[in-house]
Amino acid sequence: MGRIRENLDQIQNNINSACIRAGRDPSEVTLINVSKTKPVEMLQEAYEAGSRHFGENRVQELTAKMPVLPEDIIWHMIGHLQTNKIRYIVGKVKLIHSVDSLHLAQAIDKEAEKAGCVQDILLEMNLAEEASKFGSGDPAKNAELIREISGLSHIRLCGLMTVAPYVTDPEENRVYFRQLHDFAYGELRSFFPEKVILSMGMSGDYAVAVEEGATHVRVGTGIFGERDYTI
Repeated sequence: MGRIRENLDQIQNNINSACIRAGRDPSEVTLINVSKTKPVEMLQEAYEAGSRHFGENRVQELTAKMPVLPEDIIWHMIGHLQTNKIRYIVGKVKLIHSVDSLHLAQAIDKEAEKAGCVQDILLEMNLAEEASKFGSGDPAKNAELIREISGLSHIRLCGLMTVAPYVTDPEENRVYFRQLHDFAYGELRSFFPEKVILSMGMSGDYAVAVEEGATHVRVGTGIFGERDYTI
C-alpha cells in the first residue's frame, strides 16, 4: 500500500508543478488511475490513498470490478469500444474517452436512449496517425465528425482524447498535445461545453500534457507498476 500511495503523491506533485509552470490551477486536472489487468486489491489501495477516478480498457474487466469496489468510484472507459459491448457500460461510466467513429457514436446514442440517459463522450483523435491507434488525424474529417455527433440527442460531446506515441523523450509528444488543445479551442469551440475535456498524457508524458492543457491524464504504470500483458 505504501508504494501505491507514494506513487500517487509523486504524480500529484508532478501535476502540481506542471500546472505552476503553465499558470494553471491544479484542481483543473483529473488523475485517472488506469487499472487494466490490475487486481481489485490494488485498486482498493489506490482508493484508500484518495483516488476516485479509475479507467479501464476492456468492458469485461470494468464490469467485473465495478460491483466489488466502492460505489463512489468514478469510472472511465478509455479503451477501444465494440458496439456489442456498449449496453453494459452506458449510464454506468462517467465518460467514454474512445469514440472514434460516427457509427460508434450512433450506437452509444441508441443505447443511451434505451437506458434513459445522456452519455458523456470524447472524440478520439489519432494525431500521429499511427496504424496501431484508433481515430483519425485528419482535421477536416474530425471536424465533420464533431458536427455530426453533436446532432445526436442522447450523448454529450465533452471534448477530445488522444493516445500519443510511445517515446523516451516526452517532449516529442508536446506537438500532439498542443494540436489537440488548439483543435478544441479553434473554430469548433462552440460544439463543446464551457469546460472542454482534453484527455491526454500517460505515465511517460503526463507532465508535458498538463503544460499543454490536459484536463484528464491517464496513468497506469506510474501508479501500479508494469502491466501483465499476458492477461
